Amino acid sequence: MQNYYLAVDIGASSGRHILGHLENGKMQIEEVYRFENGMKECDGKLLWDVKHLFAEIVNGMKKCMECEKIPISMSIDTWAVDYVLLDKEDKILGDTYGYRDSRTIGMDEKVYEIIPEKELYAKTGIQKQIFNTIYQLMAVKLQTPELLETAETFLMLPDYFQFLLTGVKVSEYTNATSTQLVSPKAKQWDKELIRCLGYPDKIFLPLKTPGTTVGHLKDEIQKEVGFDCEVVLCASHDTASAVMAVPDAGGEPLYISSGTWSLMGVEAETAHCDEKSRLANFTNEGGYDHRFRYLKNIMGLWMIQSVRHETGDCYSFAELCDMAEENKDFPSRVDVNDNCFLAPQNMTEEIKEYCEREDQPRPESIGEVAAVVYRSLADCYGTTVQELEANTGKVYDSIRIIGGGANAAYLNQLTANAAKKTVYAGPGEATAIGNLMAQMIKGGELKSLSEARKCVYESFSIKRYEAK
Repeated sequence: MQNYYLAVDIGASSGRHILGHLENGKMQIEEVYRFENGMKECDGKLLWDVKHLFAEIVNGMKKCMECEKIPISMSIDTWAVDYVLLDKEDKILGDTYGYRDSRTIGMDEKVYEIIPEKELYAKTGIQKQIFNTIYQLMAVKLQTPELLETAETFLMLPDYFQFLLTGVKVSEYTNATSTQLVSPKAKQWDKELIRCLGYPDKIFLPLKTPGTTVGHLKDEIQKEVGFDCEVVLCASHDTASAVMAVPDAGGEPLYISSGTWSLMGVEAETAHCDEKSRLANFTNEGGYDHRFRYLKNIMGLWMIQSVRHETGDCYSFAELCDMAEENKDFPSRVDVNDNCFLAPQNMTEEIKEYCEREDQPRPESIGEVAAVVYRSLADCYGTTVQELEANTGKVYDSIRIIGGGANAAYLNQLTANAAKKTVYAGPGEATAIGNLMAQMIKGGELKSLSEARKCVYESFSIKRYEAK
């Protein structure tokens, strides 16, 4: 009998249920369910439909029963920063906002009136992004203070979904660090900072590490899905799980977790909370085994995903890569991290207008727009390599690209060229694989993170790109 493990990996645009098991020392994975996701606009607000998401979590679990592959454990990961506030009856207070909502505009300055930006970074090591939870909670405090006054519990979204499955509330460490409210030294909530900002510290539960047992499925969930299993914590920030799955091919690599966002960085034993790192907008997010992900958050494939949607999804990403390569000599570039690309009404027009504002040739065809996006991303990666090496005092020999973007062969080659590094691309389902790794290590089938990474290298196809 195989021991099956279930990874529920929910991204900003879709979710998937991946079953995994070990066979002859190699990890085998199988997607059993997939569903759409996205922020919904409601009365001018961008919100998550958490009821729909939880229903889809349960629907995917039913598929395990249908294919007669019952997991011995399961875990859920999602994107970072978004959360729910629960009242005394464990009901959600207010709306569940998506991170692209505009309510946080100006909230950074309100936070800095209480604690200067430089001091905040020295305390938390987390890069400034206007959607970080610290700014979202300031919006709540100033716009709907009654919600904070009546809140009993704060839970990040994976923790909330696992609470619905088990009835047990647990807060996971890696995702919590994205709030900008966690101490990298204590590796717990910075209660002094929380109180200083006027947020109620009682609502924040002690942080637990990946591998912690949450509980078993509630009776009503068992009846609905047809089985029971243990729910455990993975590294529930999807990037933390993805970085777990960086394959061990030797050497000293950088990584890019490439998806809707591109997270580019290195693993570190201690956080870099210095002024140099702050000015370069690097972050020190929590990772598995209390490692730090010293990285930069880059806009990523969100731009090309948006362009594709604006064509009515009539091109595949492979076709867009081919069209970009055909227009490789188109000269214009954009700053992919400019806030104008965070949530524009029309990404294609925003790219064209940016080029015009910067007195560059305006891209007209979809191929020219794609060329601008891919070459701008690669240039940003190349610059980030230089910053990482300068800030850490190390020279890295290669780049490991994991996640969905590992399949973008043209971008991978551009990245190798821009960074002047060998690129290893794969696996594509890195987040789900990392989720499974945490469960398999807890289950004793993999002895350590190092052994698990070697297993990933031997189990999945990895493509190599040399700089030209």
